Amino acid sequence: MKVERACIYPKDIQRITGRSERYGRKLLNDIKAYLGKSSHQFITVQEFSEYTGIEESIVLEYL
Repeated sequence: MKVERACIYPKDIQRITGRSERYGRKLLNDIKAYLGKSSHQFITVQEFSEYTGIEESIVLEYL
């Protein structure tokens, strides 16, 4: 059984989008604000996919 991560990090966003890690941190903060999450809470792959419009299967390939 393959274990997949449930949350996404700035480095993952950097690999997916080709943008900087700083952009990844900013995007995660934007998603947290949009969803009303606190700074200590994580963003899941599903939430990231819904916000960006990138299919979940594509995101999981990069993790």
